[in-house]
Amino acid sequence: MRRRLFFQVYLTFLSIIVLFGVLTALAWWFIPGDHRPGELVRGMGAYLEEVLPPVGAPREEVDAHLAGLAGHFDARFTLLTSDGRVLGRSGPGHGEEKWWHHPHAIVLPDGRTLEVDRVRRGGIAGAGFILVPGLLALAAAIGAWPLSRRLAGRLERLKSRVEALGSGDLSARVRVEGRDEIAALATSFNRAAGRIEDLVDAQRNTLAAASHELRSPLARIAMATGLLADQADPHLVARIERDIAELDQLIDEILLGSRLEIEEGPARLDEIDLGVLAAGEAARFEVAFTGGTAVIAAEEHLVRHLVRILLGNARRHAAGSPVSVDVAADGPWARLRVADRGPGVNESLRESIFEPFRSFAGDGRGAGLGLYLARRIARRYGGDAVCLERPGGGALFEVSIPRTAAGGEEQGP
Repeated sequence: MRRRLFFQVYLTFLSIIVLFGVLTALAWWFIPGDHRPGELVRGMGAYLEEVLPPVGAPREEVDAHLAGLAGHFDARFTLLTSDGRVLGRSGPGHGEEKWWHHPHAIVLPDGRTLEVDRVRRGGIAGAGFILVPGLLALAAAIGAWPLSRRLAGRLERLKSRVEALGSGDLSARVRVEGRDEIAALATSFNRAAGRIEDLVDAQRNTLAAASHELRSPLARIAMATGLLADQADPHLVARIERDIAELDQLIDEILLGSRLEIEEGPARLDEIDLGVLAAGEAARFEVAFTGGTAVIAAEEHLVRHLVRILLGNARRHAAGSPVSVDVAADGPWARLRVADRGPGVNESLRESIFEPFRSFAGDGRGAGLGLYLARRIARRYGGDAVCLERPGGGALFEVSIPRTAAGGEEQGP
């Protein structure tokens, strides 16, 4: 979630303040005051012995004297014998008053003990245990909100720009806010992103320019080969012509790959019946076709190029073996399968052959951009291209492209 970082920072601030409040309230509630006897306490004991009725006085008289003290000090007094027996008690009742858990004890010279319980009216002592942390939490919530929002918001914006750069948006930049470490990180990111964009643009422009420039010497070589056709060895001329054709095809693939990298996506999609298109290409390559209708939204010339890449690979690497093309509607997907009975593709190479200039056999044979472009084209429309194991031997390439609503199904993953 985009707000997850913000809430983590915000709740961290809030938790620290609330914990501090709870610990403060616990200390205030449970830790008693200083009960160490001293000269003042002993002096008060001697004075209270003179004020209170003597030992053996009736309970009513003791209660009356204690009630008088309670009225002056707003506390509850309990007079006990040395063995803990109650001689009298007075003061506020047990209604709404809340008492301390640690009454103050004053020992009289005659051995009796007077316990003094301070009172908090209206339940404030108990409510304070909840009220104090609550107020601290409220203050922390109000104070930490703008700080957490600002800090987390800047980090989230930086994170979104990093993800955009990683997904291919080379123009992604982040706004520099403040003068702290996050601002320095944003500045470094913008500098690095700018450098990456410049390098990639330079590479694309150089590659495209070099590919275009290669066409001129290739055209001259082809013309010279045609002029020497009657004088040179026919086999040598044919081999040169094949090499020229391969170079010309490689230049086309380099230019197409560069264009696909530069373009963020297709500007316009048309509804194409993949079955009809594949059947036409199968007839052109004189291979077997099976399947039916599967409507996709794509650019026809690129999909046609994809089919030709797969058929050309099958004819080149499985010469003499039967090649088949099949198109089927599989739920939300249109599946194109090109299969042959050639030597197949080693399992360890079935993924790496889709990288530029990787060969089928690991020996340089078959290296080029064909399969790389096939996968790029399929992924351009939300699909993919993979190499699968074919029962009985051979190679099986499968391309999956989402079907359109006209194909009778909703698109899906």
